[in-house]
Amino acid sequence: MNKKNVVSIEDRIPKLKQARKKKANRRLIFYLSIFFFLLAIIVYLQSPLSHIKTISLNGNVFLTDDEALEISGLSTKTNIWTISTGEIEEAFQKKPVVESVKVKRKLPWTVEISIAEYKRVGYIREKDRYYPIIENGTVLTNHAGKTISGDAPLILDFTEEAYLNRMTEELSKLPKGILNMISEVYWAPEEKNKNKIKLYMNDGLIVSSTVRDFAEKMKIYPSIAAQLEPGSKGIVHIGVGAYFEDFNDVQPPKEEDAEEE
Repeated sequence: MNKKNVVSIEDRIPKLKQARKKKANRRLIFYLSIFFFLLAIIVYLQSPLSHIKTISLNGNVFLTDDEALEISGLSTKTNIWTISTGEIEEAFQKKPVVESVKVKRKLPWTVEISIAEYKRVGYIREKDRYYPIIENGTVLTNHAGKTISGDAPLILDFTEEAYLNRMTEELSKLPKGILNMISEVYWAPEEKNKNKIKLYMNDGLIVSSTVRDFAEKMKIYPSIAAQLEPGSKGIVHIGVGAYFEDFNDVQPPKEEDAEEE
């Protein structure tokens, strides 16, 4: 046997001890790393470092920023990890102007609240005040103004809430372009048809129609108006069919009728 290939047990023991020591040191470093990592998390959670620093609000128009913050219950003293996004969303959904809401954490210190409100479809007038009405039929009594912005029509003479709600639902289905063409909407019920309405358009025309399926019927209005001579005055009847009644075509009374009058 070649003596050069023989390693005595005395020579191997120091190397084994050194290997075991290195392994133990690595294990100690690993456990210490975990300990300090967990300690850092605990310190972070218990310190102002985990508090919300920015609350981002998007989409609120009828709700003011202060109102939205009050509903959320959040502040810069709130721990970002203790908030319940579901509970905050539920609190917003109780407000009649809110259609939907989404609350998100954006680490490290931001909470984003995206609000989708029901859109304004018109205004109602009481005395000298104008109140917005939104697509679910809610009248926003705390948003009264002395004027209207012109972004939605004035809704008048709807004395029965059921018909007002149906009208606002139909207006909400209209494309924005057509809604902006309408200046005023009047409820004009007849004995045999309580759904009758009359509209005054921004282009000077009048529309006679019904509440029932109004949004679907009104889609043809732009094409009808485009075919008329500029400056035409009359009534566009939109029902089962559609036709234009020109005021200039109305026959004047006969002389004998005028004398009798």
